[in-house]
Amino acid sequence: MALYAKIAAMKRILIVKTTSMGDVIHALPVVEDILRHVPDAHIDWLVEASFADIPRLHPRVQQVFTVALRRWRKQWWRRQTWQEIAAAKRAVGAQRYDAILDLQGLVKSAVIACWADGPRHGYDRQSIREPMASFAYQHRYAISYRQHAVLRMRKLAAMALGYALPDDLPAYGLTAEVQPARQAAFLALHATSRDSKLWPEARWVALGQHYAAQGLQMWLPWAGNHERARAERIALQVPNALVLPKWSLQQLASHMTQARFAVGVDTGLSHLAAALDLPVVAIYTDTEPAFTGVAGGHRAPAINLGGKGQVPEVAQITTAIAAMPGGIFARD
Repeated sequence: MALYAKIAAMKRILIVKTTSMGDVIHALPVVEDILRHVPDAHIDWLVEASFADIPRLHPRVQQVFTVALRRWRKQWWRRQTWQEIAAAKRAVGAQRYDAILDLQGLVKSAVIACWADGPRHGYDRQSIREPMASFAYQHRYAISYRQHAVLRMRKLAAMALGYALPDDLPAYGLTAEVQPARQAAFLALHATSRDSKLWPEARWVALGQHYAAQGLQMWLPWAGNHERARAERIALQVPNALVLPKWSLQQLASHMTQARFAVGVDTGLSHLAAALDLPVVAIYTDTEPAFTGVAGGHRAPAINLGGKGQVPEVAQITTAIAAMPGGIFARD
C-alpha cells in the first residue's frame, strides 16, 4: 500500500534531458514507463531548443521548455542572453512538480533542474560522469554504467517514482503525421557529426544499387550543404535514388514512417528511425555501440554493426536486413 501511495502521488513530473538527439530519444521510453504506472501523469520536458521536436512528437508530453545552453555559453555577455535565461527560469519555475528527473546527469542539467520547484532525482556520485552534479539532487541512486543508456534512464525513473522496472523492450510512444508513401523505399542515413563516423560513399552506392535491383528506392536526407553534396554524389550512381528536400525534424519524421527500413551511421536520425518503429541497421566506425547504440523497440528490431576502428562491409548490412523478422520487404 505504501508503494502504491508513492506512485499515485507522483502526478506532475518534469524530465530534464537536454542533448543530444540520440540521447533525448533514448529518454522517451521513460515517458511510456511512467504512464503505464501513473496513467494520468502530467509530464513536461526541459530540452535544448534544437532538439525540442523530439519530445513534441510524443502525444503525452504536455509542455516542452527549451534552453539554448550552447548559444548562451558563446554569447554570455549579451543582454539578450540574460533575458532569455531569466525567461526560461520563470517558465520552468512557474509550477510545482512532484518529481524532477535529471536523466542527463551533467552539471549543466543539474543547474537548470534547480530552476524547477520540486524534489530532484538523479544519479549518485559513483554513477555519473560529472560527480559534482549529484550535489543538486535531494534523491540519488546508484545505477551502473555497464548497461545501455535506455536501461539506465528507465531504472532511474522506476527508482525515483517507486514502481518496478519493466522487463520488456522499450516503447518510445512517438507519433508523426504519416504522409502517403511515394513508392517502396529505404532510408540511407549517411550524415553524422564527425567525419570519423562516416561510412565510405562507395559502400553507400553499392548498398543503393543492391536494393535498386530489388525495386527499393534509396532516400537520402540531409541538413548541411556538405551533406547535401554527399547525398547528390551517391544518388548520381544509384538508379532512381532520391535526395530528399531539406525538411524540419517533424516533417522528416512523418516521411520516415513510409520507408521499409533504415540503414544509418552513428547519428540521431538512426535513433529516431528506431523510435518510429522502423527496422534499423546502424553502422559504427568510430564508437562502440554497447551502451549508446540504437535500441530497437518492442515493434521493430535494431541491429548495431561495427565498432571503433571497424568499417562494416555491404554484405554485412544486407545479411542483417535479410535476417530481420517481420517481412520488411512485404510491407504495404
